[in-house]
Amino acid sequence: MLQAGRRGDAAAVIEGIREAPLTRFAYAGAVVARVLGGYRMLAWRRRNMSDEEYEQELRAHHERSAQQIYDGVVRLQGLMIKIGQTIGSRPDTFPHEYVSILSRLQDNVPPRSWRVMRPHIERELGHPIADVFAEFDPAPVAAASLAQVYKARLHDGRQVAVKVVYPNIERLVRTDLAILKALIWIESKFYAFPLEPAFRELSENIPLEVDMLNEARNMEAIAELLSYRPEIVIPKVIWEHTSKRLLTMDFIEGIKVIELDRIERAGIDTQKMSRLTVDVYVEMMLRHGHMHADPHPGNLFVLPGDRLAILDFGLVKKLEPQFHQAFKTMIAAMFSGDNIGVIKGMEAAGFRLKDIGGEAFVATAAYFRAMTDPATYKDRKLMGAANDAWLKALKANPMIDMPGEIVLPMRIFSLILGLGFTTGLEVDVSEIVLKYACEPTAA
Repeated sequence: MLQAGRRGDAAAVIEGIREAPLTRFAYAGAVVARVLGGYRMLAWRRRNMSDEEYEQELRAHHERSAQQIYDGVVRLQGLMIKIGQTIGSRPDTFPHEYVSILSRLQDNVPPRSWRVMRPHIERELGHPIADVFAEFDPAPVAAASLAQVYKARLHDGRQVAVKVVYPNIERLVRTDLAILKALIWIESKFYAFPLEPAFRELSENIPLEVDMLNEARNMEAIAELLSYRPEIVIPKVIWEHTSKRLLTMDFIEGIKVIELDRIERAGIDTQKMSRLTVDVYVEMMLRHGHMHADPHPGNLFVLPGDRLAILDFGLVKKLEPQFHQAFKTMIAAMFSGDNIGVIKGMEAAGFRLKDIGGEAFVATAAYFRAMTDPATYKDRKLMGAANDAWLKALKANPMIDMPGEIVLPMRIFSLILGLGFTTGLEVDVSEIVLKYACEPTAA
């Protein structure tokens, strides 16, 4: 008993050190320095290497760097895991080695121990676990950046998922937002893009992710918007066993949307599911202006009957009506090739350039169209050329302001495109976008 108590005290001390702001700043900074220092050293050595040797060394450094980042975010946890998840979901942007290693963070984050989580769960329930559940598996089915999920069975026989926010997570979120703000400030010194509005938007939304009552309301609101679509499945909330830090909902078991072999073996049409995924997210953004904003592969599951289950509603965005209309106008112009409309739409949405002239806006539209074309996102050279042309235009006339509300819609587009790159499936994004962008906005 005494030995167990000492182990618990030691674990608490380690946890306290890991959550200390100075420790997190120092550790994150050291990882970034090692990764960037390695790339600079490799660039210096390149002049004495053949192209083949350089490519081999570069791939090896990608792999070492990705593993360092993985180890670092697993050790730090909190929002650092979200950063790793985002990198692991973007094969169109990051090297294969990063995606291969960091994609494990989508549903394979080391869980918090049952010894720590059980009393936390019972405090949130207000009862012993056995009083509420007939069965409760202590091994979580998923662990993520801010919470983990357990499978359980109620006394009435219903199978449920129980999502529990980690203890003391609010302090971790505050610290990690401060780290993120510092990183954004550093990055802003090197890129012609205003990132402060992005930080403000994230700092407003991320704390809501640890409020399970907020997530439950989000689930019901999006389920109501999509209620006419039987092919979209959203878990139902079990309100009597839900609190600010614990959410009980229907348990849904399916196939992760990127597991194409399993989907095909189940007799499900992969191309149809890919199109459905793009369609429902574009509908949420452009028709409703109210969207699930975290469509990484760990949150999207294919079900029998060509259905798509959407999970994890901590990050949901509802656009202000004026911005929603400007956003639709801007997107419609981008995808129809209307350059004058692009300039007017981006200005109406709140984008501002340093100098008069809209060439950088037109270049932004061209970049966006290119990145939604399967021919581009299947070819890294084409992606590189599109990115270079965009950055060149921004360098000539930098963007000095952007609307914070654009951050989460752009996150959705980027994750959906990353999904398309991963699966290799071709979906006509332009057709789907124009279908919704040209609809009148509901009053």
